[in-house]
Amino acid sequence: MHLPSDLTDLDADELSRAIHARQLSCREVMQATLQRVHRLNPASNAIVNLAPDDALLRQADRCDAELAGGKSRGWMHGMPQAIKDTGQASGFATTYGCTLLKDAVATHDSTMVTRMKAAGCIVIGKTNMPEFGLGSHTFNTLFGATPNAWDPSVSAGGSSGGAAVAVAQRLLPVADGSDFMGSLRNPAAWNHIFGMRPSQGRVPFWPAADVWVNQLGTEGPMARTVRDLGTLLSIQCGQDLRSPLSIATPLGTLDLPADTQPLRGLRIGWLGDLQGHLAMEDGLIATCEDALRRFASEGAVVDTLAPPFDAQAVWRAWLIWRRAIVAPRVAALLGRPGARKAIKPEALWEHDQAQGTTLMDFMHASEVRSSFYQSLLGAFERVDVLALPVTQTWPFPLEQRWPEVIAGRSMDTYHRWMECSIYATFAGLPAISLPAGFHPNGRWPAGLQLIGRPQCDAALLRVAAAYEITAADLLRLRPAATQGMLA
Repeated sequence: MHLPSDLTDLDADELSRAIHARQLSCREVMQATLQRVHRLNPASNAIVNLAPDDALLRQADRCDAELAGGKSRGWMHGMPQAIKDTGQASGFATTYGCTLLKDAVATHDSTMVTRMKAAGCIVIGKTNMPEFGLGSHTFNTLFGATPNAWDPSVSAGGSSGGAAVAVAQRLLPVADGSDFMGSLRNPAAWNHIFGMRPSQGRVPFWPAADVWVNQLGTEGPMARTVRDLGTLLSIQCGQDLRSPLSIATPLGTLDLPADTQPLRGLRIGWLGDLQGHLAMEDGLIATCEDALRRFASEGAVVDTLAPPFDAQAVWRAWLIWRRAIVAPRVAALLGRPGARKAIKPEALWEHDQAQGTTLMDFMHASEVRSSFYQSLLGAFERVDVLALPVTQTWPFPLEQRWPEVIAGRSMDTYHRWMECSIYATFAGLPAISLPAGFHPNGRWPAGLQLIGRPQCDAALLRVAAAYEITAADLLRLRPAATQGMLA
């Protein structure tokens, strides 16, 4: 393999092969990573609570010694990794971007982190996120804001914004994140990388206070290539009996295609803006339709699909479920001195709105959710995948908390502008964000979202890999690093 002058240009699979072929030492990889982090991270603020260089280099040396002795931990052997700040990584604070939790140092690894460490990764720090992961805009009072990798004047998205920027800027070869309301997909779209929300239960979340109801959020992978995305998912996933709703069926062999054959005859149901239900900024629909033409050019059949559900009823049910899940997390901190002043207003709103919610409200919302799921199953009798934009806006100014108006329509909640992300989440279906193109200014990326059939994560990855071949020209584009800032 020909090695570039900057080792951070290697994707994760190339990096793994070079390390295992002894073309690169783990120390060299760590040195190159830390050099880039120290140069770019002060401006990008993607990685927080970075571990000391000497401690990380000692871990890299141990990985080299293991390889010299004929032992490899796995695909991520010696690979630097930063964990989203929702994940427990022993020795690092799990702050959720909240000042009240700045000293909450984890003593154990979460399931996902345990699996990535077992595959050989070296945890170098955490990645930044909005407080409690609420709102698809990465800023908090503890660490500050993470600007977009392509334009530092606008949002990186969220809540896995730090992870997305770290991958886009080559601070990390791959990243983990979590997705509740598009948190793996939205920042992937706005930073021109791949992000995947796996099927509900594919990547079990542990430790967790509740393992039965709290299933809207899930952890998953982000990467610059589909191969890296799928390989990281294969490491993260697998049944954990402590999470009783985790999937027992294996992900299966990825077997990613070397050509576009999976697109021939693929039936894509294009939902667009749900016949006007979703407020959408100018240009996003057209950009996604440009990406769909790439599918069609390889033999896919793209049909515009009327939404097979009552979108407003689904939104109302979503609000009930979301409040039921978010409110207890906020309530757990409200007893601390000064908590109401320290916690962001959006989190307090979720908590306060939940106080009037009854068990009957929740059960009715669950029935609506059940009916919605059945309606999507019916749609999958006619199509293989569903498609819609990943986001409803282009990246907005960094100093703005959230978009209050889209295309002349007022947003009635702080997250209504992210409504297009709820459908895969509410149905527990796998969804992937594909780089689709850019705003006419050339600085703001957009993404196309594909939603797959229940538990068909591997099939969705194969479709994404075939698209990756058709979009090679688009995917070659990358943000330019100049003097530690991005132009």
